[in-house]
Amino acid sequence: MMCGVSTSAEQEPAGSPLTLYLVKRLELAIRALLDDALRPVGLTTLQYTALSVLEASGPLSSAQLARRSFLRPQTMHEMVLALEKRGLIARTPKPDNRRVLLAGLTDAGRALLAGCAPAVAEVEGALLAELSPAQRATFREGLQHGVLALGALSSQRRSQEG
Repeated sequence: MMCGVSTSAEQEPAGSPLTLYLVKRLELAIRALLDDALRPVGLTTLQYTALSVLEASGPLSSAQLARRSFLRPQTMHEMVLALEKRGLIARTPKPDNRRVLLAGLTDAGRALLAGCAPAVAEVEGALLAELSPAQRATFREGLQHGVLALGALSSQRRSQEG
């Protein structure tokens, strides 16, 4: 046990990399491929993620968008300003709290996302190409479980700090 957290190393065969290491390697490979694919339209993977979150959820505050995009609020604030300057998002006051600005996609933002869809689909297709439909479902379920489990751990830690 290191840093007060048990690892999956006890359950894996000796010499096998930690699941966390494999997930990080996968994330880095995806990010590199997406950065390359999105560069011609002037987006980074992080910006694409934020725009995709807004497309799926509708308008959000910068703090909400940061949480859903897995970024620090300060980083998201800078990104929101850059995306707004490009005309990809617009911010409007929240109806019940005019001090909170909600970021939402503009028509230009939606069009840019639609134009990115084939490149993103190509990366996802390559990731899943060798998996059967059942393996794809299991892979997605495992990833979703990990996101929920670690999200719960993060929330628990934040509540203990505050």
